[in-house]
Amino acid sequence: MEEILERLRELAEDVATPLELPDEEQLVTAQEELLLPIPRDFRYYLLTASDVIYGHLEPATIADPHLHTYLPEMAATAWSYGLPRYLLPICEINAGYYCIDPDGVVLLWEKGELSEKQWDTLWEWIAEVWLEE
Repeated sequence: MEEILERLRELAEDVATPLELPDEEQLVTAQEELLLPIPRDFRYYLLTASDVIYGHLEPATIADPHLHTYLPEMAATAWSYGLPRYLLPICEINAGYYCIDPDGVVLLWEKGELSEKQWDTLWEWIAEVWLEE
């Protein structure tokens, strides 16, 4: 996990308006809006690395409710498209979402269906998908 976070930080792009990391209060607010607990690894990512901008994927954030990546809004949209309510989207893609289940397994939901593709942890998804895109 730490190695993946370190690599993510190394690859982070410098941008004119950087993202901010959230605090615990913003995390609690997001969970209250979602009415679901955020899985442990996803919580850790949100608090420590959700300010990283890299490549063309834009994972969910919780520090600024006005961003299009704001997790509660992303979830509301994904659920309205049919993503099962127990899943939280972590990243929107053209035909769907990468999402995380309550046990921390990352799944691909596209074209209205769960794909057979899955990653055992968020860190595995970051290493194999986000950092390789």
